[in-house]
Amino acid sequence: MNKTSLPPTDSINRQWYLVDAENQTLGRLATEVAAVLRGKNNPNFTPHMDTGDFVVIVNAEKIQVSGRKPQQKLYRRHSGRPGGMKVETFEALQERIPERIVEKAIKGMLPHNALGRQMFRKLKVYKGSEHPHAAQQPQPLKLDPAASAK
Repeated sequence: MNKTSLPPTDSINRQWYLVDAENQTLGRLATEVAAVLRGKNNPNFTPHMDTGDFVVIVNAEKIQVSGRKPQQKLYRRHSGRPGGMKVETFEALQERIPERIVEKAIKGMLPHNALGRQMFRKLKVYKGSEHPHAAQQPQPLKLDPAASAK
């Protein structure tokens, strides 16, 4: 019988990656970043462990969507009170909090349990090109150029 080897938690070497979201398609960027957060790009990937890396995304306000999604795509949130549903279009949310669009797209592609929440904490999204993680020396993440072409 073959045994599956489990990487010890102290031997997981987490890298820091930098992604520039300028002129990137939202869904295509989100799938690749979610795979890095899960650790699927590492040879020691284990589905029930957090073996992923840290990802810093800059220029979140310059993310692109195709077609009429800027006017038609809706983001909903509820306060928990009766009549507390708030609905906002992609354009309005991009004007107000552009980081939330990218975070929500990536969070939906992670596991919906405690492990997914732990992975989501390794995602850092910023509005402009500046970020406070220069000390970690993030490496640029190579995204698939064919996937991000319109």
